[in-house]
Amino acid sequence: MHIEQYRTYCLQKKGVTEHFPFDNNVLVFKVMNKMFALSGLDSWEQQEPKVNLKCNPEWAIELREEYESVNPGFHMNKQHWNTVTLNNDVYDDFAFELIDHSYDLIVKSLTKKLQEELKSM
Repeated sequence: MHIEQYRTYCLQKKGVTEHFPFDNNVLVFKVMNKMFALSGLDSWEQQEPKVNLKCNPEWAIELREEYESVNPGFHMNKQHWNTVTLNNDVYDDFAFELIDHSYDLIVKSLTKKLQEELKSM
C-alpha cells in the first residue's frame, strides 16, 4: 500500500476529515471529529509505513500474537490501539479491514445524535 491508497481509502468513508493536529508529520483521520486512524508521514517516506488504528481489546491481543507487524499502539492507549506496519505480513486487503474496524468502533461510540447526523450525510 502507498500513502495515496491509504488516504483515499480513509477519506471515502462517510463523515471523514483529515487533520494535522500534532505537527506537519502526523496525518490524522477523524469521523465526526473523533480520531480513528493516524500515521507519521515519515514512516511512508522510509518505506515502512505504520498506522495507528483503534481495535477491540480482545482482538488487539489476538492480532499482536498472530502478526509480527501488529504491536501495541505507539503513543496511544495500548489496550485500545494497535500500530500496524503495512506491507510486511499485513497485506492491503487486511489493512483495509483493520481500518474499517477502527472506523466502525468510533462510529458505534458516537452519540445517537452524531450517528444520525452521520447517516444523513
